[in-house]
Amino acid sequence: MSFATDSPVHSSSSDDFAALIDAELEVGSSGSSPDEQDNEEEEVNADSDDDDSDDEEDDSNDDLNDHRNKRCKTEKLDDLEGPQGSTSQGLIEEKLEVSLNKDTCTHPGSFGQMCILCGQRVDDESGVTFGYIHKGLRLGNDEIVRLRSTDMKNLLRHKKLYLVLDLDHTLLNSTQLNHLTAEEEYLKGQSDSLQDVSKGSLFMLEFMHMMTKLRPFVRTFLKEASEMFEMYIYTMGDRPYALEMAKLLDPKKEYFNGRVISRDDGTQKHQKGLDVVLGQDSAVVILDDTENAWTKHKDNLILMERYHFFASSCRQFGFDCRSLSQLKSDESEPDGALASILKILRQIHHIFFDELDSDLASRDVRQVLKTVRKEVLKDCKIVFSRVFPTKFQPENHLLWKMAEQLGATCSTETDSSVTHVVSMDAGTEKSRWAVKENKFLVHPRWIEAANFFWQKQPEEKFPVSQTKNQ
Repeated sequence: MSFATDSPVHSSSSDDFAALIDAELEVGSSGSSPDEQDNEEEEVNADSDDDDSDDEEDDSNDDLNDHRNKRCKTEKLDDLEGPQGSTSQGLIEEKLEVSLNKDTCTHPGSFGQMCILCGQRVDDESGVTFGYIHKGLRLGNDEIVRLRSTDMKNLLRHKKLYLVLDLDHTLLNSTQLNHLTAEEEYLKGQSDSLQDVSKGSLFMLEFMHMMTKLRPFVRTFLKEASEMFEMYIYTMGDRPYALEMAKLLDPKKEYFNGRVISRDDGTQKHQKGLDVVLGQDSAVVILDDTENAWTKHKDNLILMERYHFFASSCRQFGFDCRSLSQLKSDESEPDGALASILKILRQIHHIFFDELDSDLASRDVRQVLKTVRKEVLKDCKIVFSRVFPTKFQPENHLLWKMAEQLGATCSTETDSSVTHVVSMDAGTEKSRWAVKENKFLVHPRWIEAANFFWQKQPEEKFPVSQTKNQ
């Protein structure tokens, strides 16, 4: 299966490796058309996909060995730079001659248990599986390093970085049809046509017994972000779901070009990792609403405010409130979460490419993220009042750490240099001091909002009320 698009701008080393596999294994030579094979790859039935993969590998062996004997060398991916400076599939400028002698082949990758270069059986299971690029594809660690290095050079030439995007609660919100409340039944009559999904935002996927709502501004976000980043989808949903959501978000396959990663592709249960992304960690930005999913890559993460359109989403996270759908409302297009984060992404991109003095290849987007984040509350000195549990070490609390990451100075004592008192009760001693000394008295959500939007929020929008019986 090939993931190429007509435009070379959106392709990557993963695409070129898919091209190499297509050429070497002659996928489709058995009589199936490319379209038929694409449809086969995108079948929603995941179990069927697993069964088919074994048959494909067995049927390919004989053709592969015949093909190997006819060739004395093969093109190996190296510089990937195409005529327009892109990393286009099939446009490989520099060739590495590889001996087909089975004794000297380094086995950079395997398809099933067969080396993609020499055809020899490979029992070594080291490396990482990249099933989302091609079924059964496993790359060795050295080859992954080489591909990442090569792709990095080409992306940097085009002033691009990598952007890994979560689906649920970040770009969209989905619910099972039987989870719709009586107040949400009206949505069934307002769903958009699946014939041209590019014009809609609310879709009823009856074959999946599901309804999906795209987050406001998402289409503009993807279009503009794609000019600065090579983008991946990475979801904890299963692969059939991930592919269906990719069709809604990217019906023309302009943005992701097959770079759709699901929980089926991960290497660690209940965790996401950049080991299955063909991009160097130093050039990857992640957007996700779940921080704990990225325990090894928190420095790459921009935490998103969750999008709760359906009532079931609110219930899932324990919120006793009416959802946007029940209120017959939605996020603002120009002022919502995606519009705000797009501004931050532009800032990060600008600093990375235009403001740093170091050599381009040695720059690290994680340091840029830290720098930008520390600007949000840099002139604020914060004291907390009855926000933390009794006997809890304040400096270990999530809000304290969050405020410091945003550039604020935190203290346990009031003095003239304090700018904000954060409290949930206007009747505490420190809260009353803030009012008397004309300091800002704000609810803890003020810090959380600044963290989500990467921008200091108006204090008057986060008032603190006095607890009863005070």
